Amino acid sequence: MTQQPPDGSAPGHARPPVQGQSPGGSPAGWGPPPGAQWPPPYPPQQPYGQPAYGRQPAYAQQPYGQPPHARPPLTPARAFPHPEPTPYHQMLRTWDYATWRPVVGVVLLLVAFFVVPTVVFLVVALVASGFADQDYVSAFMDFADLTRLTPAKLLGLNLGLAALVPTTWLLMRALHHLRPRWLSSVVPRLRWKFFAVCLGLAVVALLAQLAVGAVLPGDGTGTDGGLKDFTTTSAVFAVIILLTTPLQAAGEEYVARGYLLQAFGSLFRNRWVAIVATAVLFALAHGAQNAPLFFDRFAFGFIAAWLVTATGGLEAGIALHVLNNFLAFGLALAYGDLSDALNVSEASWWNIALTVTQSAVYAALVLLVARRMGLQTRSRPPAPEPSAAPESGVATV
Repeated sequence: MTQQPPDGSAPGHARPPVQGQSPGGSPAGWGPPPGAQWPPPYPPQQPYGQPAYGRQPAYAQQPYGQPPHARPPLTPARAFPHPEPTPYHQMLRTWDYATWRPVVGVVLLLVAFFVVPTVVFLVVALVASGFADQDYVSAFMDFADLTRLTPAKLLGLNLGLAALVPTTWLLMRALHHLRPRWLSSVVPRLRWKFFAVCLGLAVVALLAQLAVGAVLPGDGTGTDGGLKDFTTTSAVFAVIILLTTPLQAAGEEYVARGYLLQAFGSLFRNRWVAIVATAVLFALAHGAQNAPLFFDRFAFGFIAAWLVTATGGLEAGIALHVLNNFLAFGLALAYGDLSDALNVSEASWWNIALTVTQSAVYAALVLLVARRMGLQTRSRPPAPEPSAAPESGVATV
């Protein structure tokens, strides 16, 4: 039971002032002047958890595990890799572009060009040697002799070059913070409809090449020896050529007309420097060769790289490369020797006429179709938001 104070005041309240005293029991003369409010008002009570000296600025709560000053979210325009519409050969010039990135990338890719196919070829050799008729060690050592081509050796060579495609993807992701699809085209993806059209155009160009070759002194087709018998080995070769040659051609295109073209283009900002540099490297990568053969391969690389910059993607180059290899391997399988076709090191100057015919017909048809299709040749960044403040940082897109 609550005790009542002896002066009659309610419990928990101040005792009323005594006559002659100021409120609170002070002697007369002490206290506030007449008319002043007593007791003085206290500051309003703040809600629990807030400071008593005014509202402090609120700080955004960071997700668990992030630093307290994490970068703000990126706007859609800033999240796109390029600040403005960019052609294919300058795809690596993103928001965080640095000159050292393409330089390091070129060096790493040139090393990978020799290491990755060799490793894949050895893996195929290790597996295939277990199915050979001779002892395992002898069969494995026989893989080093490429002058006698077997289906397993051709499979190892094609898969080794095909493995360069994911190698270029890894460089794009790890070194440039870009998704690999930016190597395919400026869309960014492989435009399959345009690729299918380019395959048909490549057939037309190859027919034109064969027609011109039929009237030249050296047709360069290797059909002088007559049709060979079709054996079980020939059937195995045909299946491997059909299934893996497109992958092998794509591997060479992603290296030469893909990453290397973008690397040199971003370094020099000039597509002609990039086109010539990649064409020279493409020709040199085929090993020992005489002057006509080197020029023939250089011309192919030059036209293919120019078409990539003109159409904004690899589709035209891959299509022409696939059909060229199909023709070379197919004619060698039907009329000659695949080993000779793989190790060719000499050619006649008459081959230049064939290459010029094929390239001219193909390039004219591809450019005509690309214009009819309204093909995109530059990247298209989203329009910046008018009220968006400048942001910092780059997202992987």
